[in-house]
Amino acid sequence: MEFLIRLLSKKKLKISIAESCTGGLLSSSITSASGASKVFNLGLITYSNSAKIKILKVNKNIIRKYGAVSHECCFAMVNNLSKISKANICVSITGIAGPKGGTKQKPVGLVYIGIKKGNKIKVNKCLFKSKNRSKIQRATVKKALDLVFRIIK
Repeated sequence: MEFLIRLLSKKKLKISIAESCTGGLLSSSITSASGASKVFNLGLITYSNSAKIKILKVNKNIIRKYGAVSHECCFAMVNNLSKISKANICVSITGIAGPKGGTKQKPVGLVYIGIKKGNKIKVNKCLFKSKNRSKIQRATVKKALDLVFRIIK
C-alpha cells in the first residue's frame, strides 16, 4: 500500500472512495498505510439504497430500474462522488458479497467497480467465483487497487 501512496503522492493525486458491499475495506486498506493523509481525500460507505440516494445523489429511478448492483448505479456513484469530493481519482464499489442475496441474473460474487480519473469513467463488471463473503470482499479490494494502479501509471 505504501507504493500506491508514494505513486499518488508523486503524481500529486488525491483519491476518494464510495463503497457498498466492501463496507470500508478498500478505504481501510489505504488509510492503514503511513502517509495516506497526503493522498486519501474521502471514504463513504453507502451501504443502503437510501444512502446511495441521499449522500451520493444516485437517482432513485436508476436503483428502481436497474438495481443498486448495476453498471448504471456504479457509474452514478463514481460520477457523483467526484462532484462531492473533487478528488483526481474516484472509485465506487457495489455488489453482492453473499452468501445470501444473489439471484440467477445477479449471483453472489457479482461486483461493479467504477473508476473515474479526469473526465474518463470506466465501470468494470466482475464475477468472483467464491461464495464466501470475506473472500469476495477481499478479491474486490484487490481488483479495485489493481484498477487504480493501472489508471495512474
